[in-house]
Amino acid sequence: MSTLESKLVQIGELAKSLGITTRTIRYYEEIGLMGKNERLGGSTRTYNTDDILRLKFILKLKTMGISLKEIEQLSEIFDINEKDFNKITPKLIEILDNHIAKVDEKMANLSSLRKDIVEYRIRMTEFLSNNNQHE
Repeated sequence: MSTLESKLVQIGELAKSLGITTRTIRYYEEIGLMGKNERLGGSTRTYNTDDILRLKFILKLKTMGISLKEIEQLSEIFDINEKDFNKITPKLIEILDNHIAKVDEKMANLSSLRKDIVEYRIRMTEFLSNNNQHE
């Protein structure tokens, strides 16, 4: 996407390049995740390199399971501190640590569930085997 990042990009082109809808971008703007953006002729949305990087960051956080509310908190810190990434880093680390703990808990639960399923399968196999021997 290096060609898109070197110029102003319209919303349709940006959405297509990132594999999302224009509605997603508009929604992120509506809830304040994208900050202010430029408009050509007062109506067409355009995005510069910083906007594109911000949107990519939002999408990356979403793929990691970070909620829009958490992203909104980061966005507010970012905008209040004049887009200083270092100011959001402590909050981002806190959010990531919380998500790591949640993932660890889910993995432990899934591991326990797998163990239960395997044990139940063994019992059912033994049951079937014992019933077939009596015939």
